[in-house]
Amino acid sequence: MSKLDNKPNILNDEKSNIQRGAIGHRATWMALTYLEAKNAKKENDGEEFARKAIAKTGFKDGETLKKLCGEGEINCSEFADIFLTPILRNTFEVEFKNKTEDRLDVEFHHCPLLKAWQDLGIDDDTCAKLCDIAMEGDRNIAKGMGLEFHLGNTIAEGHPTCQISFFKK
Repeated sequence: MSKLDNKPNILNDEKSNIQRGAIGHRATWMALTYLEAKNAKKENDGEEFARKAIAKTGFKDGETLKKLCGEGEINCSEFADIFLTPILRNTFEVEFKNKTEDRLDVEFHHCPLLKAWQDLGIDDDTCAKLCDIAMEGDRNIAKGMGLEFHLGNTIAEGHPTCQISFFKK
């Protein structure tokens, strides 16, 4: 049984609940693919393939977001409004800690990916590994945007929130 506290507090938002389900479904695919590689004694290969694929997806998404932010230098505050839509904010229960032209610091109070892994009965250490693999997406969104990225504490490591920062180089 998981010791991680990842219970959502925003329960009455239909669109966010639908999005949580979709994100959780993709997280299930990711986890089961990784576990199949692990069971076949190819854990390192499975992790490498997952990281590369997720990184490519993140970079592509970052390039798309950069275009949506318009020409010129990236404004992290504008990026936040485009990237973290109101539905996504409720989905992950996002709290803005710092939102300026040069930096975006947020805390996520819920993770639908982790919820899916917990529902599968995956142990906490493997959940933390899957979380780090999944974060290749966000790391590479930053690269595609031309921004730096920092991942602080995560719920999957046993902390109350996930701390994520995007900032100018």
